[in-house]
Amino acid sequence: MKQIIGKLPGIKISTAPEDLICYGFDASGIEKSPSAVVWPQCTEDVVKVMKYAYEHNIPVVPRGAGTGMTAGAVPSKGAIVLSFEKMKKILEIDSQNLTVLCEPGVINGKLQNELERTGFFYPPDPASMDFCTIGGNIAENAGGPRALKYGVTRDYVMEIEAVLPNGDLITTGVRTAKGVVGYDVTRLLVGSEGTLSVFTKARLKILPMPEEVITLLAIFNRLEASGEAVSKIISSKIIPRTLEFMDHETIKAVENFKPVGLPKDAEAILLIELDGYPASIKLDAEKIADICEHFGAEIKMAEDEDARSKLWVSRRAISPALYQIKPSKINEDIVVPRSKVTEMLKRLRRLSEESGIKIVNFGHAGDGNIHVNIMVDKANKEEYAKGLSLVERVFQDTLSLGGTISGEHGVGLTKAGYIGMELSEKEIEIMESIKKVFDPKNILNPEKIFPRKG
Repeated sequence: MKQIIGKLPGIKISTAPEDLICYGFDASGIEKSPSAVVWPQCTEDVVKVMKYAYEHNIPVVPRGAGTGMTAGAVPSKGAIVLSFEKMKKILEIDSQNLTVLCEPGVINGKLQNELERTGFFYPPDPASMDFCTIGGNIAENAGGPRALKYGVTRDYVMEIEAVLPNGDLITTGVRTAKGVVGYDVTRLLVGSEGTLSVFTKARLKILPMPEEVITLLAIFNRLEASGEAVSKIISSKIIPRTLEFMDHETIKAVENFKPVGLPKDAEAILLIELDGYPASIKLDAEKIADICEHFGAEIKMAEDEDARSKLWVSRRAISPALYQIKPSKINEDIVVPRSKVTEMLKRLRRLSEESGIKIVNFGHAGDGNIHVNIMVDKANKEEYAKGLSLVERVFQDTLSLGGTISGEHGVGLTKAGYIGMELSEKEIEIMESIKKVFDPKNILNPEKIFPRKG
């Protein structure tokens, strides 16, 4: 693959072993070495790389920050990794039309900070927002705690500039508030996991910052009560901006990792936020407190921005904190209807007790999105195999309750073998046909999403 260096002058390329190692894995823990790493600095660089790859039938894997949990950025054999960390400009903040134009390598948290300085915000806020990129967020249709009220990434992507596998450049979508000309290709590209095109720019919808935020912590001594409280809050026609859930093991792990004063003896906690007009959200906060207290919760309110910030530091520290329990984990992000959260939590607890393997749960309870962490030691082959065997059981229970096997992590490599549990053969056939239209040579992020045949 070293011959590529002379064929693409002016573009930074490396085949050094240390770079191939660093860009051969993501947060899934799966590792595969690419043939080369390329760092484009502009759209024209991406066009040149894709044309070269198409001509020589070389696989290309787009990469943001490598924070994905399903191996979506793990390279296939002989692939070029196309890393977007140098394409990180915020090109335009249009306050009149409430949009922002940026390159794919912009860090989500940096975008949030820049917008807040001008009185705006971008709602999608993944737990990895301080590291993950906008391009990766679009590729995975990322969500986050605020998705309950504000929706997920696809609800904010207006336009995408993208390079097709053959090097052709397209721009999909509109910069206006409405637009229904032809098929909605933009929404097709969002969540496509880098298998259809390579994003080079995105225009996103932004919103004015809310006037006030109220943060509540509800502490429960019964796991089931927390799920019942979630259902009651939503059915009471109150839509908080966030409604986050942590179970007992999660609370202990986080408090040991980054202590902020969470009660280690609690069976579950809900982290609840409301935003909007002060008088209105104060009334809603009182209603939520009454509901939680009805289910036996103790209520605490964050008294200032520092207290609120500490709570969110603990929430965003969950994933690294869990490694205190075991050196590795199998992470799934299932979603069930909100009314089934309690039942799903019961089933997960029962599965843990039956198997003898600790299952730790947290997530976005307000929209039914539970992050299920099967805690195993990968070095212990027997234990790890037993943990893997539980994944299908978790998915079966999820689907039986009317849920889905992935809420925001995508399919990538790790879930490709399971999509037939949720999708029919005809649905998969249609998706594969779409892939062939965009990528007839199957060079763009191959092996992802679709189960291997034969």
